[in-house]
Amino acid sequence: MAVQGGLLASTLAAREEEDVREGLHHKHNMWPTLAFLLTKFIAYAVLGFILGSFGSALSLSDGARVVMQIAASVYMILVAFNLLNVHPIFRYVIIQPPKFLTRLVRDQSKSKDLFAPAILGALTIFIPCGTTLAMEALAISSGSPFTGAAIMGVFVLGTSPLFFGLGFLTTVLGDAFRSKFLKIAAVGVLYLGTTSLNAALVVAGSPINLQILADKSPIQIDLSGSSSGQQNQVKVTDGLQQVNLQVLPSGYSPAYIALKAGIPVKLNLIAGSSLGCTSQFRIPSLGITKNVALNATTTIEFTPPKGKFIGTCAMGMYSVVMEGT
Repeated sequence: MAVQGGLLASTLAAREEEDVREGLHHKHNMWPTLAFLLTKFIAYAVLGFILGSFGSALSLSDGARVVMQIAASVYMILVAFNLLNVHPIFRYVIIQPPKFLTRLVRDQSKSKDLFAPAILGALTIFIPCGTTLAMEALAISSGSPFTGAAIMGVFVLGTSPLFFGLGFLTTVLGDAFRSKFLKIAAVGVLYLGTTSLNAALVVAGSPINLQILADKSPIQIDLSGSSSGQQNQVKVTDGLQQVNLQVLPSGYSPAYIALKAGIPVKLNLIAGSSLGCTSQFRIPSLGITKNVALNATTTIEFTPPKGKFIGTCAMGMYSVVMEGT
């Protein structure tokens, strides 16, 4: 919802803003949202078919996923700037159908309404969350193109009601409040774009993200949710630090782990019966990526460096701060 929902909301709000600028007042309709979900369903089913046929050889690399998430985040931020009328130049970021295509469509207004959400719906396969990655792994393991397509297709159908509700709420609010809605939508899209961009930077192991900037600020702000009271007990046995980390659908507990730098660590990822984006655990600065098993303990071994480093979920939305001293 943070990234893909933000993309849907941004394109609907941008179209609403164009109607206001042109003095139009269209009744809210669900065709743009349906176009987004239909192309998303087709793209995911095709992806499932390919993964079921050829396996992980055709999976997108982590680096490519990060680039796509950054691109989506920047697009949302630029759309928000357009909605806030920061500068006329930001109007050019709005996705529009090419002129040759609108000539082929009798109702040009409807073609514009459907083009942007349809394109973005198909492109969402490049910015999956941890849950989506788990579905992709399931499609790969099926070894069947049709089973793989069914897995990914049904997954999209299961998430569609939430996106449909978001699209409906966006269009209804747009009709009800018009200009006021645009400012509210702009703030919401700007927030989603900023948090998504920060999450992508965390996953990429960037030396610049919101938490790092907060750490260097004269006023200390903890954006990770960590606190000294949440520190985990580290047991040292035969020169090996052993730490337990609870992996929850909504994050990690504890949110802060103090370690001894230079001494090998065995990190036990303890998961229950449900996982969301946390189904994949990463330590970007150490190049570690590990899928987390349900109802089991997954272990990672590494040697912590001195200073703070981050453990994060697949999309960087949830994190745990680790510090070697």
